[in-house]
Amino acid sequence: MLVNKINTDIKDQLAKELKKNNPLSLPGIKKVVINMRIPDAKEDKGVIEPAVEELSAITGQKPVICKAKKSISGFKLRQGDPIGLKVTLRGKRMYDFIERLFSFVVPRLRDFRGLSTRGFDSDYNYTIGFSEQIVFPEIQVDKVKKVRGLEVTLVTKAENLKEARLLLEKLGCVFTKEKDGK
Repeated sequence: MLVNKINTDIKDQLAKELKKNNPLSLPGIKKVVINMRIPDAKEDKGVIEPAVEELSAITGQKPVICKAKKSISGFKLRQGDPIGLKVTLRGKRMYDFIERLFSFVVPRLRDFRGLSTRGFDSDYNYTIGFSEQIVFPEIQVDKVKKVRGLEVTLVTKAENLKEARLLLEKLGCVFTKEKDGK
């Protein structure tokens, strides 16, 4: 299990490589947030339930239905219309999801050569976008009515990009080899 591996091996390796003695100053994962956009939910309320079931199967936790905060006439959107789903994972479920993500899901991607390092934001969180939910082994392809994309954000407590990248590499993430030595 990833939790045991983090507590025994990964924390020691991070402390050695980052030259930090205090275990509380080491980078770690705070939470994992999974978002799924459902743009056709405003016309057909029946598409929400299958999407909730699929996201529940992927994460092991029931998602929250996100609703529009305000009306936007250009998008034919009314305040309170459902527009997406969100799941926040913490603790054991989070580590189980990360382990499955880097062990099974990411290597199953078509023409996989590594994940881009451009997925980091200014707070050193990493976001991976999937164009179809059927890359997850929990989804039964024959029951999927509509292919939807989803976004996985790993929220880290890293102080810089080097720490965040090193943490994800230790967790099993494979990044692409960049040109120009970056």
